[in-house]
Amino acid sequence: MKVYQADPIQDPRWSEFVERHSRASVFHTAAWLKALQQTYGYSPVVFTTSSPGHDLQNGLACCEIKSWLTGRRLVSLPFSDHCEPLFNSNQDLQFLLNSLQPELKPRGWKYLEIRPVCWDFGGMKEFGAAFVPAAGYFLHLLDLGRNSAAVFEGLDKDNVQRRIQHAERVGLRERYGTSEELLKQFYGLFVVTRGRHRVPPVPYMWFKNLIKCQGDSLGIRVAYIDETPVAAILTLRFKETLYYKYGCSDVRFNHLGAMPWLLWKAVSAAKCSGALKFDMGRTEENNSGLLNFKNHWVAAPKKLTYWKYPHASFFDSTDGWGTRAAKSIFSYMPPSLLTIAGRLIYRHIG
Repeated sequence: MKVYQADPIQDPRWSEFVERHSRASVFHTAAWLKALQQTYGYSPVVFTTSSPGHDLQNGLACCEIKSWLTGRRLVSLPFSDHCEPLFNSNQDLQFLLNSLQPELKPRGWKYLEIRPVCWDFGGMKEFGAAFVPAAGYFLHLLDLGRNSAAVFEGLDKDNVQRRIQHAERVGLRERYGTSEELLKQFYGLFVVTRGRHRVPPVPYMWFKNLIKCQGDSLGIRVAYIDETPVAAILTLRFKETLYYKYGCSDVRFNHLGAMPWLLWKAVSAAKCSGALKFDMGRTEENNSGLLNFKNHWVAAPKKLTYWKYPHASFFDSTDGWGTRAAKSIFSYMPPSLLTIAGRLIYRHIG
């Protein structure tokens, strides 16, 4: 066997392969990779044992990040909750990773980071000695294979069901789409929410590029009380899975139950169009507030571990905003400065 490289945006074999592979996600798609490239300047690449001119049988999707601030590295994939190595054979994956490892230093890459859902590198002797855990998260996956009534009954009665019913009673109104007006309202709430958590917002251009690249698979839902936007979510759809990627709200109106109401509206619409799974995304192990919120939807989340080779230092942390010092600095910034900081810095922390 040999290891080959393919351009997942230009090579039509990648999109065909992603469509037919059972473990592929929205983060593998050429549309997602193109948005990353256009926004942050990353170079997408797929490593595979399939030779040019033949159908792809496997692939590890990565982005090469070149940063004067944080160095060069391979990440599979930046700003993606997870990215499964699309291999059906342990032997093929082992061969590819063993071939890539000695190539990192000559090519100037500090490390290779992989974000698998199903592959457990710690439980596989052939990988465990080389890769080390880099970060830990929980992944909440809601089964939509049952009828809507059964799905609703499985949600926490006090924290989800009753809040959805309360939102209906108070007369919340929803708008759905990808218009510039909806995006601006979403982003306004997003900036405020990120500032509340002392984190700069993702650049506005990221969402513009996502909308352009994802097309009809992306949707923004905004909830209003009268004419005031009080909460918003952004979801993505790939095959039979709906992905909840971003959410934001005005805390003054949290008592209305707008966030669970919007999520349920998204789930209901997805179910009507044949969705079988609702991916609520990654949550940091120490983010108790978000964990509790998602646990009310999925009581038994899946453990999600990111892996790196070689061992990364403290300053190579996956969570670029996780340090206490960084959050202390950002806590003094007004929203306008936080937005500028996000636009300047995010490309360096992918």
